[in-house]
Amino acid sequence: MLTADNLGKAHGGDRILDGVSFTLSSDETLAVVGPSGCGKTSLLYMLSGLSRPDTGAVFLDGSPVQGPTPDISIILQDYGLLPWRTVVDNVALGLKVQGVPRAERLERARLQLVELGMAGHDQDYPATLSGGEQQRVAIARAFVSRPRLMLLDEPFSSLDALTRERLQHTLLDVWKRRRVPFVLVTHSLEEAVVLGRRIMVLSDRPARPVAMFDNPGFGDESIRDTEACFRLLKELRHTVEDVW
Repeated sequence: MLTADNLGKAHGGDRILDGVSFTLSSDETLAVVGPSGCGKTSLLYMLSGLSRPDTGAVFLDGSPVQGPTPDISIILQDYGLLPWRTVVDNVALGLKVQGVPRAERLERARLQLVELGMAGHDQDYPATLSGGEQQRVAIARAFVSRPRLMLLDEPFSSLDALTRERLQHTLLDVWKRRRVPFVLVTHSLEEAVVLGRRIMVLSDRPARPVAMFDNPGFGDESIRDTEACFRLLKELRHTVEDVW
């Protein structure tokens, strides 16, 4: 489905990513963890087509990703909502860019808001919403265009712990219904275990993959309380302590 082949990137002569390769099948999710500043966000930008790698290539179902495409949606850390647009117009924005007629895009946006637990907020503005509500709107906007791949850049990092857990479960619930594969960048090892069917650990700059973990407990809503989760977290901590 998604293939990253030997990706490398430098900024101002400073190499930040080198030799990053992995594959993601259509029924998988991948959580990526690495130290601050190692280039995780740059990796997502290359996967989305917003940035071109200096070396290597990205392929979606065998076709090279050479620029932004409606097949790939990205959710940013700061939500990326337009403050002068209502909630429903924010969700429908990508559909407008795709040329979907207004009545259809608003109907699809409202249905997506209902799925994300935001019914009744159509005409609200982002500034009137809590951080968790704004992130639900951002997730709704990403899913409403029916992408083939989702990219998430630390989407819950600014939220309190309880809201973060609730939105993790919300994302999992939507994933179970839609089965849209996603790549998640996170600093939280626990979040990686909750949301990643596989977990890739990156080194410090230049970031390279140093470990890939399978997560057989992925999708279990009570995974945080399982022995398998504790064992995986222990392995992850030992790995990152050795390479960060």
